[in-house]
Amino acid sequence: MAEIKIAAEARTEFGKGAARRIRRADNVPAVLYGHGSEPVHVTLPGHQLMLALKNSNALLTIDLGTEQHLAIPKQIQRDPIKGFIDHADLLIVKKGEKVTVDVRIHVVGEAISGNLVITENNTIAVEAEATHIPESFEVSVEGFDAGDQIHARDIVLPSGSTLAVDEDLLIVNITAAPTAEQLEAELAEAEAEAGIEHEATDAEEAEAEADAEGSPEGDAAESTPDE
Repeated sequence: MAEIKIAAEARTEFGKGAARRIRRADNVPAVLYGHGSEPVHVTLPGHQLMLALKNSNALLTIDLGTEQHLAIPKQIQRDPIKGFIDHADLLIVKKGEKVTVDVRIHVVGEAISGNLVITENNTIAVEAEATHIPESFEVSVEGFDAGDQIHARDIVLPSGSTLAVDEDLLIVNITAAPTAEQLEAELAEAEAEAGIEHEATDAEEAEAEADAEGSPEGDAAESTPDE
């Protein structure tokens, strides 16, 4: 993965008011930490940081003028409505150092018709060199049938990377699609558990009346005794 260089400024003002002023200037307050050093508080250009973070597990070179820090995103806080980056925690790393990161999984291909492809885990944790973190893993379900599965051990890792999870972790599961009857039965069961009752339709009421009229009890109720 190529390094992405971002020019930063040291941050000397703190608190909510200072953070709001930084964001109004289209910048992002951030903290660099790691390797037992004191946290480094910086201000990063918002647009440039947003573009950099479109790369999964981006490797950033934070340029402070007199010094540079190699870092990876650790925690990104975003505005829940607008999606803008509010704050960034960046982990300082060294070349040759190994780090544990979550890597996204992309499912490609088509399973056999009539089956459902269920992604049980969208990411997988791996240990990799800080300067060679995989951007994503691609797994194919082409031609898969019900009962087929993909586990963590089935993912091909690049050289220098190892699994940081149980190799039996289920990633993708192929199951048979439910029939219309099964879906109706599940819906009826869920409604019964929720206490939902439906009013009978005109057709259902007419059918119930016809059944009642044709039953022995109905005949006995409607007949009159001989005089």
